[in-house]
Amino acid sequence: MAAGLVLFLGACKDKAAEKRIAELESRLAQLEGGKSTATPTQTAPATPAAEQKPEGPLPIMAFEKVEHDFGTIAEGPKVTYTYKLKNTGLAPLIIQSAQPSCGCTVPKWSQEPIPVGGTGFVTAEFDTNGKPGVNNKTITVTANTWPKTMQLSFKAMVTPKTELNGPTK
Repeated sequence: MAAGLVLFLGACKDKAAEKRIAELESRLAQLEGGKSTATPTQTAPATPAAEQKPEGPLPIMAFEKVEHDFGTIAEGPKVTYTYKLKNTGLAPLIIQSAQPSCGCTVPKWSQEPIPVGGTGFVTAEFDTNGKPGVNNKTITVTANTWPKTMQLSFKAMVTPKTELNGPTK
């Protein structure tokens, strides 16, 4: 079921698909027993079996939270949220990339290696213009950790522009 969700993530402009993704994610959370994925020590979802865990000490990305809710916001402006992290591993942490699920989200991240015990960030900038309704977006962070990737997410209920403010795109 999760693989099917990944295929739908590319349909950024299709509001019906985004709504269905939100419904599927909600249902998946219910099926998993309502477990929250926002734990401070979570590192990442499972990595394909073809990859093997590297030997030696490794860094660990420990995010304060991996999910953010912007709540109800007006369509038009860009909003940002910064996910804070700490390297709780045994080696310097290097974030290699942060891939958004949609072109409406622009990520920025710590570019310098994060020492053991040091802190870093991944910032998500979400452009609400042309995105009325429920929005659920993800950012896949790739680093020199094991597993190599971790997923951050955010949601927002974007209220459409009114005719007084101009039509939506």
